Amino acid sequence: MSILTNKIDFAVIVSVKNANPNGDPLNGNQPREDYNSYGEISDVCIKRKLRNRLQDMGQAIFVQSDDRRDDGCRSLKDRADACEELKKAIKDKEQYAKIACAKWIDVRSFGQVFAFKKKNSDKKKDGDKKKGSDEAGVSIGIRGPVSIHPAKSVSPIEITSIQITKSVNLETEKDPDAKGSDTMGMKHRVDFGVYVIYGSINRQLAEKTGFSDEDAELIRQALLTLFENDASAARPDGSMEVYRLYWWRHNCAMGQYSSAKIHRSLEITLKDEIESPSKIEDYEIRLVPLDGINPEIYEGR
Repeated sequence: MSILTNKIDFAVIVSVKNANPNGDPLNGNQPREDYNSYGEISDVCIKRKLRNRLQDMGQAIFVQSDDRRDDGCRSLKDRADACEELKKAIKDKEQYAKIACAKWIDVRSFGQVFAFKKKNSDKKKDGDKKKGSDEAGVSIGIRGPVSIHPAKSVSPIEITSIQITKSVNLETEKDPDAKGSDTMGMKHRVDFGVYVIYGSINRQLAEKTGFSDEDAELIRQALLTLFENDASAARPDGSMEVYRLYWWRHNCAMGQYSSAKIHRSLEITLKDEIESPSKIEDYEIRLVPLDGINPEIYEGR
């Protein structure tokens, strides 16, 4: 595989209807929003979905969800220790990083911090005043070329919260007819929102991790199918949609323009006659022309 040829920028327009795109655990799992009521989807959430999609495509993933483990490893350390090549390169940080990047696509894409303690090799003996001490553990940081911004909604969002009940108790109560407190709950959703995900792929960092043009194509495919196999009670099938993907390929390693300027060239505004948007067609999408570069435009599936 050839190393990424030139810098790439991208933008993904996502529509949300009656779904919770990313719950905030510090706010009762309500959809994330800023102080101005604009919706947010964290970059961590987006990368999780990308990892899942890449895994569905048959790619090896280091940071796997517990419910999607395909190698029997219960932790990141177990997964790293299961790789004999990594264990042999434990004292050579450059070689360790090179092996990890070659093995797992998410490591060479997003980077990874390998920070594991070794087992205590000097156990304290009875009557010995010296405590056992951990040997120096693994501490290796890898910077990945794929950077992704938290997604923001184009307009302020409206959140609807509803009370829900279960028809059965989680545990048996003393009174079989009594309803436990666990039968009551809340569910939150965004009625409608249009979010934009911005990201970039850096040529210099791609050279360090071995990220290739083929890897970039896999990232593009994963972005287009971001919400496949992602359905849940909070996000039913069809409630989250990739509407359109913009993919800018620069003609040089450093890029013809800064990522900020590329991202600003995509303008999404609410149409003048619309007060409360309820569909993607309520927005006007416009590209500001930039000399020498035009994005590839892919419609959502």
